[in-house]
Amino acid sequence: MANKPRITKAYTLGFAAAVTIVCSVLLASASTLLKERQDRNIQLDIKYNILTVLDLTQTKDIEPEKVFTLFDDHVLSFVVDSDGNRVNNRKAEDIDPKAEPNLLPVFVRMDGDEAVAYCLPTQGKALWSTVKGYIALEKDLNTVKGITFYSHGETPGLGGEIEKEWFTDGFKGKTILNDTGEIVSVTIVKGKMRENEKDPQHKVDGISGATLTGNGLNAFIKTTLGKYEPYFKTVRGESS
Repeated sequence: MANKPRITKAYTLGFAAAVTIVCSVLLASASTLLKERQDRNIQLDIKYNILTVLDLTQTKDIEPEKVFTLFDDHVLSFVVDSDGNRVNNRKAEDIDPKAEPNLLPVFVRMDGDEAVAYCLPTQGKALWSTVKGYIALEKDLNTVKGITFYSHGETPGLGGEIEKEWFTDGFKGKTILNDTGEIVSVTIVKGKMRENEKDPQHKVDGISGATLTGNGLNAFIKTTLGKYEPYFKTVRGESS
């Protein structure tokens, strides 16, 4: 009788250890087996957002295989360096802007052999989170074709409104260059633009109660456009 508690305790510890080991093996196996699917879903989300700002799709009900097909058929992707030169043997989809800030992914909408729009990833700190998105420019590399913010942790109903169409649609048709060809970007104003707003072609309505989120977007969008300006100049030179 004196040894019974000791046997019970050993059995309990052994059973707990066995369950822990089995669960660990199952979780590791599940993670390994699901990694390919997770990676595919990440690529699906990235490519859907690129297609959206390039105006190649506007429906959220599009089938996954259609997303990949549209991307492969109509989007040319490559990498440029901080001087605007093409970088060989690197894929735009694999570039981490934090780890390799001097390598810049470019996604180009092609209609046949003609480049008709350019899509650039943009990200930076807002109020509460790092916001990730894409901005697309028309072939003039001045007029905004579209913008999307697909990852953020801003406050729902306030800064979180940056993902809504009513907000992103305001960027369409705005211009990023001033009369002398310098980048001024597109600025989110505090509240609504006034009727006599100066340079309205470079400004969009802000979100009530989310001024700091807007300020963050203003900063990192302009920074993004500035990084790509050497490449933009190269393209404009080729087009002239």
